[in-house]
Amino acid sequence: MDHKNSQSASYAAAGVDITAGYKAVELMKRHIARTRNEGCLDDVGGFGGCFGLNLAGMEEPVLVSGTDGCGTKVKLAILMDKHDTIGIDAVAMCVNDIICCGAKPLFFLDYIACGKNYPEKIAEIVSGVAEGCVQSGAALIGGETAEHPGLMPQEDYDLAGFAVGIVDKKKIIDNTRMRTGDVVIALASTGIHSNGFSLCRKVFDIDNNNPQLYVPREELGGKTIAESLLVPTRIYVKSILALLEKVDVKGISHITGGGFYENIPRSIPDGLCARIDKSKVRILPIFDLIASFGNIPERDMFNTYNMGVGMSVVVPAEQAEEALSILTAHGETAYVVGSIAPGEEKVVLA
Repeated sequence: MDHKNSQSASYAAAGVDITAGYKAVELMKRHIARTRNEGCLDDVGGFGGCFGLNLAGMEEPVLVSGTDGCGTKVKLAILMDKHDTIGIDAVAMCVNDIICCGAKPLFFLDYIACGKNYPEKIAEIVSGVAEGCVQSGAALIGGETAEHPGLMPQEDYDLAGFAVGIVDKKKIIDNTRMRTGDVVIALASTGIHSNGFSLCRKVFDIDNNNPQLYVPREELGGKTIAESLLVPTRIYVKSILALLEKVDVKGISHITGGGFYENIPRSIPDGLCARIDKSKVRILPIFDLIASFGNIPERDMFNTYNMGVGMSVVVPAEQAEEALSILTAHGETAYVVGSIAPGEEKVVLA
């Protein structure tokens, strides 16, 4: 589209540069192109993202949606002036949620609010969103960049989005078939993902740009604390979809804010309990640092962070080895971390 006649000196004087928005869109187009899938429609829907549904083989197609943001992890991205991975987090927080009921992601839309539109920075953010979409198989079919002068500092921004997926109704994972003796499998996280950053900011004095953030640490494999905290959320979609083709998956939990105590119970039916063996949880070094720097009690850690387990799945005991084989073949670090037993607490860590 030709924007040469679309200019407003008055709006620019108020702090909004609409031409910067056009430039940002041009810069992000090559990133968006990477996410195209079979549902994308060309040159349709100037005011909305259009997507063509292929319902072949589905008896009762159900659309599943999820929306989320990156929380205050954005603050660290701004401090480090590194904006090309935070978009992966935004996508991950949405698609990892909708895969928990067995839905395959179809498309994603993002929303970026910023104090000032720096086109190159916006394009860098969107490059991460596009990468997250590629990793999950979702198409980036639209979005919005909103310039908010006076509402937030010029260098600040926030990022959120939502995803839509699809699943045949009879294949929705609803935990109704879960039984005593089923096995809980842990899928390793890449770090703290996108939760608990308000506590991290306090513990590591991030808002004051603590110099210790940038010191390489042996326990982090030579990475700095800042680098380790900014590692993007792992996207489990393709691994879980492969698992669903071969294994009777009875429950899935995305371990986000609230950690083990809030998220695992969401996939456990009344009358049953996921008994997690804490000694088997492969806790990542970044969590040990958070606990030691902040003197955080163990229960608070497990009630705030994923502790190294980004997702858990429940499968029949007789299919556990097959499940581990499939997940490993798709790049996951997966291991048995517990089992399902009678109980009213829904999750017990011992």
